[in-house]
Amino acid sequence: MTVTATEFKAKCLAIIDQVQATGETVIITKRGKVVAKLVSERAENARPWLELRGSVRWVGDPFEPVVDEGDIEALR
Repeated sequence: MTVTATEFKAKCLAIIDQVQATGETVIITKRGKVVAKLVSERAENARPWLELRGSVRWVGDPFEPVVDEGDIEALR
């Protein structure tokens, strides 16, 4: 959501409550230029990598060399 600085000044408490409730980011503009962004604390502290927990699995040996010895010899 984008609001002007004038509109934000008039409705700031309601806008802050809305951001807290929905987690939606609010962009505040002044004369058409972005001057601030209001984000919920919940969105700021989010750890998106935790959403991937349990969705990835290893294929192969994690300690196996990445490059084959034959490829190393070819590069010399």
